[in-house]
Amino acid sequence: MFYYLFDFLKDSGVPGARLMDYVTFRSGAAFVLAMLIAIFIGRRIINRLQRMQVGEVIRNLGLEGQMKKTGTPTMGGIIIIISIIVPCLLVSNLSNIYMLLMLFATLWLGTIGFLDDYKKLAKHNKEGMKGKYKIFGQVGIGLVVAGTMYFSDGMGLVANREVVNAESGMVEEVIYEGEARKAPVTTIPFVKNNNFDYSSLTGWLGDNAETGGWIAFLLITIFFVAATSNGANLTDGLDGLTTGCSAIIGVALVLMAYLGSNLIYSSYLNIMYLPGSEELVVYMAAFIGALVGFLWYNAYPAQVFMGDTGSLTLGGIIAIFAILIRKELLLPILCALFYIEDLSVMLQVAYFKATNGRRIFKMTPLHHHFQKAGNSGIDALIQRPIQPVPESKIVTRFWIIGIILAVITFVTLKIR
Repeated sequence: MFYYLFDFLKDSGVPGARLMDYVTFRSGAAFVLAMLIAIFIGRRIINRLQRMQVGEVIRNLGLEGQMKKTGTPTMGGIIIIISIIVPCLLVSNLSNIYMLLMLFATLWLGTIGFLDDYKKLAKHNKEGMKGKYKIFGQVGIGLVVAGTMYFSDGMGLVANREVVNAESGMVEEVIYEGEARKAPVTTIPFVKNNNFDYSSLTGWLGDNAETGGWIAFLLITIFFVAATSNGANLTDGLDGLTTGCSAIIGVALVLMAYLGSNLIYSSYLNIMYLPGSEELVVYMAAFIGALVGFLWYNAYPAQVFMGDTGSLTLGGIIAIFAILIRKELLLPILCALFYIEDLSVMLQVAYFKATNGRRIFKMTPLHHHFQKAGNSGIDALIQRPIQPVPESKIVTRFWIIGIILAVITFVTLKIR
């Protein structure tokens, strides 16, 4: 709204009205607005949830301080979603397909999480929505994202190509050839030119290779949306854990989005240029601001939990955002903590069934393993740490690991 108001004022010659032309200004505004909305509106929503007795159902797993959390308001993800959407509506260009798709995905994923939380509260247990329905919803948004990228003319890319000096072998310049085009191309780390065309996987289809590449891209999209969304959901077991990790990931993604939307910076880093994707910077700035504001109440000891309304939404947003900026193959590094949480549960369940009750970890998801004492009658392969680690220390250490992973992800852009 402000974007169009300032556009009108600019045409009228009002001083300062051109500020909205700068993505950096609008991103800063989106961050501040989202943070303030989360802090000030968040308090009202928490009070409302308390009056409605929307409290977390806690199972006694024998963890220190766990039962004290019983009754803490949940579904706080509503705060995050509102804090993202409102600033985007105010300061973004709503005719931009990238922004429209991210707003749609936020509402879609938030609805899945909300229904899951509602089921848990209605039944007064931790079961919630059946897993197949959540997967169905995640597959659905994956289809929407991949389909939009295939059909929309506003989501093209301009691939980069190196000009190498034949004598020295050094790169002389980076060339961007032709107009923006639609292609199933993404960024891949550790290889020269770091562009990967999914069509190369389906070359055996001949003239239909590019169509096959888009199908491969669709499958990859669905996989990453489901894996990242569920990983964030499993990670959300300690106060501030998913919130902080997601904010760190968001900072890395917003920087990559800004670099990829700017021709000069894209050329410097030798990465593909995505014209029109600058609105994603505004969206992710709001995303980070909303998480920082939510952390005001979600930090240990938490006054509100995000619930599946928040965690499923955050993971899905991260995956879809990375897909839109053509960086989804960097997610295994950037979101390694989420995927490790996923993997710990899968390994634990498989090993438990195969060995008739034995465990690999003391408890899963993995963050709970560190909370539980070792050598206490638990039939687990990994007993360390013997002494339980305080919750706040586990969260801080996970944040530190998240920062390291974000730095490594950026380094991959230059390691060829």
